[in-house]
Amino acid sequence: MKPTDIQIVNAFYSTQKFFYRSPMKFGGRVVRDVYLLDIFVKVATKSGKTAVGYGSMTMGNIWAWPGGKTTPELALDAMIDFGKNVMVEAKKFKEFGHPLELAYDFAKSYDQIARETIDKNFSQKISEPIPKLAQLVAASPFESALFDAYGRLLELNSYNTLSAEFCNRDLSYYLGDDFKNEYLDQYTLREPKDRMPLYHLVGALDPLTAADVSSPLNDGLPEHFGEWIRYDGLTHIKIKLNGDDLDWDVNRVIAIDKVCEDEQKKRGCNEWFYSADFNERCANVEYVLDFLAKIKERSPDAIKRLQYIEQPTNRNLRAYPDNKMHKAAAIKPVVIDESLVDLEALHDSREMGYSGVALKACKGQSEALLMGAAAQKYKMFLCVQDLTCVGASFLHSATLSARFPGVAAIEGNGRQYCPIANVKWEEKYPSMFIVKNGTIGSGTLNEHGLGFSPIAQSMMK
Repeated sequence: MKPTDIQIVNAFYSTQKFFYRSPMKFGGRVVRDVYLLDIFVKVATKSGKTAVGYGSMTMGNIWAWPGGKTTPELALDAMIDFGKNVMVEAKKFKEFGHPLELAYDFAKSYDQIARETIDKNFSQKISEPIPKLAQLVAASPFESALFDAYGRLLELNSYNTLSAEFCNRDLSYYLGDDFKNEYLDQYTLREPKDRMPLYHLVGALDPLTAADVSSPLNDGLPEHFGEWIRYDGLTHIKIKLNGDDLDWDVNRVIAIDKVCEDEQKKRGCNEWFYSADFNERCANVEYVLDFLAKIKERSPDAIKRLQYIEQPTNRNLRAYPDNKMHKAAAIKPVVIDESLVDLEALHDSREMGYSGVALKACKGQSEALLMGAAAQKYKMFLCVQDLTCVGASFLHSATLSARFPGVAAIEGNGRQYCPIANVKWEEKYPSMFIVKNGTIGSGTLNEHGLGFSPIAQSMMK
């Protein structure tokens, strides 16, 4: 045991709701608003020193719990309730340790908390367990607050408390013998990258040109994709695709590439990049191979600009063992996203040909750190994505991107779809919310804790 080890003393929460500026469509589903679960955690050392940490995350029920058995409304209610129950049970967890150790050990109770959440408040309404991914999302603000509190207590950035000096266990405890005598400081950066490109999302409903705008929003922000390129100087574009309509998917990429060609030429920009997200909708790898072949045939430049493909087939890897990605991954990196909920899933994905990992702050700080280390050890392509995070949840996601070697860009589409939730945060961290030449100033995320402070400082007492 170390003198820096902490114990959870108290925790409390609040919620916020914001409406989207315009709807976003992905994976056949449409999202129009966002709920945030904010959690504050107070910790103490054995000597009695205390600190309070802050975590916030969007409850992305449409993404984390998309099954047809439970309505989106009920799924959201259950996730928020689960997140609150995690906080309540965490106050009873009296172990001392590093936040990585506490989060990892306490997470073993998530299934039980999930069962009790359903039994107590939803037994007559929900007939399925809370999915593992939904559990991670709902519990993630608690984990964020725990790591944040630890850094604040030590007056250090939390990413600089990941070495043997602070941790009681090496990585082999979590990731196996390949990681013996290794710690997370070997896989993370001591300072955040100063500036990083921002990945802009083009949703399936988003207008590409002025001709596509049927109902202008007239709110002072760009109305279509071409305007966004000019407005922010974009160089990184994430494209949401259907996965079950090959012609539409191919035509969509070609149309986006044409807009980029026109706009980037005006800007004098010669280099930009794409990622393609199918949100599990492809039936098999053949669909992906046909997609890549048709894009290459119609626009060799577009295929060169494609950096990676995200989770093309069903998230349940073991239920669909024939969905192997080796052939597609030989052409472009194929990253696991929705499937990635633990180390076992990572190993399964590697066996099935996935060559990359998408980290998300919404799956929990400990999960992101451990999977990021594993991805580097196994020489996998690494990226960070944000689940349309806003405010503090976006800043938390950005710290992951800025602290992991090899992550090329920060994904941040909250500014597109829900800018109202960023207004107060933009005043405090303008370089993170005002895009310049397609980049944001991630170097500012170097404060104590997770790198940034909450707006309401009174909540930290």
